[in-house]
Amino acid sequence: MDASTARASNAMLVSLLLIFFPLACSIDFNYPAVFNFGDSNSDTGGLVASSLGDPLESPNGETHFESPSGRFCDGRLIIDFLMCAMDMPFLNAYLDSIGAPSFRRGCNFAVAASTILPPTQFSLSPFSFGIQVAQFFRFKEKVERLRDKTRKFDKYIPPEDVYQKALYMFDIGQNDLAGAFYSKTYDQIIASIPLILSEFEDGIHKLYDQGARYFWIHNTGPLGCLAQNIAKFGKDPSKLDELGCVSDHNQASRLLNLQLHALTTKLQFQYPDSNITYVDIFTIKWNLIANYSRYGFEQPLMACCGYGGPPLNYDSRIACGQTKILNGSTVTAKACNDSTEYVNWDGIHYTEAANLHISSQILTGKYSDPPFADKMPFLLKLKF
Repeated sequence: MDASTARASNAMLVSLLLIFFPLACSIDFNYPAVFNFGDSNSDTGGLVASSLGDPLESPNGETHFESPSGRFCDGRLIIDFLMCAMDMPFLNAYLDSIGAPSFRRGCNFAVAASTILPPTQFSLSPFSFGIQVAQFFRFKEKVERLRDKTRKFDKYIPPEDVYQKALYMFDIGQNDLAGAFYSKTYDQIIASIPLILSEFEDGIHKLYDQGARYFWIHNTGPLGCLAQNIAKFGKDPSKLDELGCVSDHNQASRLLNLQLHALTTKLQFQYPDSNITYVDIFTIKWNLIANYSRYGFEQPLMACCGYGGPPLNYDSRIACGQTKILNGSTVTAKACNDSTEYVNWDGIHYTEAANLHISSQILTGKYSDPPFADKMPFLLKLKF
């Protein structure tokens, strides 16, 4: 299959998935609400609403929203496609009060740059996992107090019995590893993994005690394949693996995921009245990067929106959409002509096209423990 045929096949698959994704909600995906915790991989506007980071400029959001939407992407994130699959509206960010957002079907506590471990003076985000869990408790308390006072806001807030039936999603931990590489040795980072997961386990216990019973836990993707990390830590070719990614970063991701999987198994036995699903995002993303042309992509590592040109088109001094003076010249980090050809959007995050592919793979159920492939007969018929 040549590149043009692969792109055409990919475009057809994208169209089919966008048409039929809502069908998946009738296959055991009938949750009344979703509560999400995470970092930029699932942030739908939290960091922007907090005013802690730089405002997201165009061309962020251009593919689907036609303007910046608070997402670090040209369009939709994995969580957006998963919500679509459940025939549910996009999740509004907990921190975003603009536009009278509805939280009846859930709330998104994810904030870009967040970590599982508590923040330090050097953290880019104060909204660590523990803080996000605390925000959920405050959200729940305020909803219950509001409902006790009046019923006129019922169409904007979750129903009274929603919390035990809702799905709790997690996509966090990437920044605990990625940030540590700037100040710690590889051995120190690996040694910190049990502490990271202990903090995560503590949050899960607290949510369970508050009635949560349905958990969906994403592991960490291949950090070494992000242009940001290749540019910083991959200058020595001996540090790169067979895909041109930074070996140490990917190995750290694998070790974190191995221990996270073990923790998930432990929780499954500890809470037999719960449904706890572990989703292997690493394998899905690794397969996409390793076999990018098979899925209709042309650039597995180079950023679509960035500055500097091939091979990475990434410069840490200027973010996607920004205009700055570098080396005496005014330059702008612009987007590529066709983001569907790229896996990576801005050197750190994935494109909408890549997120759609990843979501479709998640929904086959074969990358999950326990697997749910037998509950997705329609999606399994598609040739991914």
